[in-house]
This record gives sequence, C-alpha cells and structure tokens, in this order.
Amino acid sequence: MTDIASVKDKYSEQITGAADLKMLDDIRVAALGKKGEVSMMMRGLGQMSPDEKKVMGPALNGLKNEIAALIETRKSALELDAMNAALASETMDMSLPVNISTGTLHPVQQVMEEMAVIFSDMGFTVAEGPDIEDDFHNFAALNFPPGHPARDMHDTFFMTPDADGEQKVLRTHTSPVQIRTMINQKPPIRIIAPGRTYRCDSDQTHTPMFHQVEGLVIEEGTHMGHLKGVLMDFVSAFFETDVDVQFRPHHFPFTEPSAEMDVRYERDGAAIKIGQGDKWMEILGCGMVHPNVLRACGIDPDIYQGFAFGMGVDRLAMLKYGMPDLRDMFAGDTRWLGHYGFSPLLQANLATGLS
Repeated sequence: MTDIASVKDKYSEQITGAADLKMLDDIRVAALGKKGEVSMMMRGLGQMSPDEKKVMGPALNGLKNEIAALIETRKSALELDAMNAALASETMDMSLPVNISTGTLHPVQQVMEEMAVIFSDMGFTVAEGPDIEDDFHNFAALNFPPGHPARDMHDTFFMTPDADGEQKVLRTHTSPVQIRTMINQKPPIRIIAPGRTYRCDSDQTHTPMFHQVEGLVIEEGTHMGHLKGVLMDFVSAFFETDVDVQFRPHHFPFTEPSAEMDVRYERDGAAIKIGQGDKWMEILGCGMVHPNVLRACGIDPDIYQGFAFGMGVDRLAMLKYGMPDLRDMFAGDTRWLGHYGFSPLLQANLATGLS
C-alpha cells in the first residue's frame, strides 16, 4: 500500500507540473500505457494469493482511475489555455484600413446591388427561392402547358426522377419565386427576385448559368401604364442618363398582354452607348400577369391584377460597363476582375451615384 501512495504522489506532482499537452501525454504513457508503471503493477496481481488480490486489486484500480482523472482534468485546463492563447494571438484589428487592392466586387454583384437600390426606392422588397424546382413552380403554375418548347431538353436541365417519379429541374428563370410569394403572401405584393438561373446554352452572349432579376406587383387597379412607368424610371436610373424606350408586343405564357422593352443605343467602335443613336436593343420582357397564373396561386383575378418583368443581370452589366464577352464573367481571371471589379467599400446609392 505504501508503494501505491508513493506512486500516486509522484504522478500527481508530475501531472500538475505538465506545461503542455505533449508533456502530459508522455506522463500518461509512463503511468497507464501498456508498459506503464501502474499497468505493470496490475500485472503482478496474477502472482498474488487470493487474499492479497482482494486488497491490492481495488487499490490498484483506484490508483489507475485517480491518475486518469487527474490527467483528464489537467488536459482540459491545458486545452483551455491553448485556446485562449490562440485567440489572443490570432485577433484582427478591425480598425485597420482594408487593403482594397487585394479584392474587388464582381460586376454581377455590383449590378444586383444597383438594381436592388433602385427598386427598393420604388417600394419593392427582395425575395428569394431555391435553385432546384419542381414542375408546378417552374412550369405549370406559370401557364406552361404540357409539351411547351420551354420544357424541352435542349433548354432545361432535368434531374433524375426521385422515388415518386417526380423529375425536378434547375430553375430556368426566377419566376418560381413569384409563384411562391403569391401562394404564401396576400396582396398587395411588390417584390424583385434576383438569383441564378440555368439553361442549356453557351456562346458569347449566353452561358449555362446566368443571373436574372424579375419583378412582380400584385395590387388592385394595376395596369400597363404602371408597368411602363416603373421600367422607364428603372432604365434611366440604372444607366444614369435619360434613355428612350419602346415597347413591342410579344408572347410569354405567364403574361397577357406581353411586351419586350427596347432601349435606344448606338455603337462607337467597340463601345455601346445607351440613350443615343437611332438603333434599338431589347433588354427585358414584361407584361400583365396572366389570370391563369393568379388562379394557380389562389388569387382572384377579378379583384387583383398585376404586372411582371424579367431581365438578365449579366447582360445589363455588359451593356453598362462595356464587357464584350459574357463568358469572361465566369472564368475567374483575376486580371479581368481587377479591371472590371468594384471597390467593396463603395456602396451603391441613389444620392451619390450607383457606380
């Protein structure tokens, strides 16, 4: 028993004096490892008489448990000290100036922020939804009948059917956000829905993944004049100049009547100047929300009417900031980002200018 007491005192002193986790683990191995001192003492139980075992067995188990408990307690204290030391040494002084030369805001994010600022000033809020959608939200509720060309494999990324046979898609537009909003929110509604969209297309002005912003207004007494006024104010604010526009009749399954909006522009070498010249360029689609869409969302079209519009963020960025190839936006070239990127410290606002 005297040996047990002395062994306990020895390791208690060593454990208390352990300066780091490695030293503590060395003590653990010396005491409780396969060839440790306590382990070797326990092996000697086999050579003892039954009466000696009754005394030494519990005593050695108690010694082992006490040493293990002391090690665990010291380990927790050392880990806490190590964490506090790391926190103290790895702190960041947020008052230091940011080195803005090491990073820039991507033009797509910049344009999204500019659009959000403009539409929020008109009373719109931002709504979001999932990138993976079901047939109802992406097609059926938007008045796309079965067999519509937009459902074709050449335009849509279809996913493998699940156990129930449902085939989800990567959303082809952000219009499903409009559907989810109309189902979950009562009019009046005034939202924009920015986000990623996906279609099977790739060339100088198209990519398989691109960005859209769609808008939706559902109120009593809304008419086409409100739609035209909102969009005319938007393009003038976005391009930060007076812009002539024209609306041409078009067809979209989810709006009736539908239109495309063109802006006046001219080419000056490789540059495109919006708001001057004698040419017209289509930049967005729009229209009054189809009664079938309202009914699919549980809204009475005899009481409420609304309008919707959608535009490509990437294309607007190209037009405003003179980018010749859409694919460069997703190439991850730091030289391109350094040239076209924006300072993250300059927030878009209508008071001092968007860009």
